[in-house]
Amino acid sequence: MKCLIVDDEPLAQQVIEEFIGRVPYLKLCGKCGSAAEAAEFMRNTEVDLIFLDIHMPRISGIDFINSMVKPPQFILVTAYAEYALDGFNVNATDYLMKPVPFDRFLKAVNKAYELFNLRNKPINTTPAPSYLMVKSGYQTIRIDLDTILFIEGLKDYVKIFCEDKKPVLSLLTMKGLVDTLPADKFLRIHKSYIVSIHRISAISRHRVMIGDRSIPVGENYREEFRKRIFEKQ
Repeated sequence: MKCLIVDDEPLAQQVIEEFIGRVPYLKLCGKCGSAAEAAEFMRNTEVDLIFLDIHMPRISGIDFINSMVKPPQFILVTAYAEYALDGFNVNATDYLMKPVPFDRFLKAVNKAYELFNLRNKPINTTPAPSYLMVKSGYQTIRIDLDTILFIEGLKDYVKIFCEDKKPVLSLLTMKGLVDTLPADKFLRIHKSYIVSIHRISAISRHRVMIGDRSIPVGENYREEFRKRIFEKQ
C-alpha cells in the first residue's frame, strides 16, 4: 500500500515514517506538512492510505478529507481526543492518539490492509477446481481435493497426504499450492503445512490433529488461523 504522511510536526512525521518502515506491505511515497501541500502532491501521485493529522494550520485534516471527491483510506493521527467523533463522521479507517505506540499503529494498518485487499480483489467467475493434476515421478496424477488431508513442504518438493492413499511427492511449491487451492477449504498454518480445514478433528494449544497426525501451527500463522477457525463460528 502506498502511504502519505500529512502532519505539520516533523517529529510526528518521523515516528510514523519509522513505523511504516517496519511493515512489509506499506510503502512511504511522500511526506507533507500541510493539507495544501498534500493536495498538490496527490495531483501527480496515487495514494492508498494517508496518515493525517487533524489539527493543522489553515486547513484542518477534516476539511482536507471533505474537500476530496474520492478520498483514499486515511488514518487520523492526533493529540486531541475530542476529534474522535469527527473521525467517525468522515469514515476514517482508524484513529490514533499521539504519542502513537507501535502495537496500536500495527492494528490500524492491518485493518486498512484488509479493506484494501477486499476492495481490490478481482471478481472470479471461474468455478473453483475440484481436483489437482500433479506430476509425480513419470506420472501425472489426479488428486480430488476432497480426499486431501494435509500437505507437507519439503524444500523443493511437497508431500500430499490423502485419504486411503499413499502420499504423493511432487515438485511443487507451498506458495503455488496456496494460490491454487480454494481458500474456503484449505489453510496454511505453518511454513511447512497446508491443511484441509474440514479434516481438522481437534485443536490443542498450538497444534491441530488430522487423523492420528499432530501438526504444528506456526507463530506467524496463528492470528489468521484463529480468525478462520474460531471467529466464523
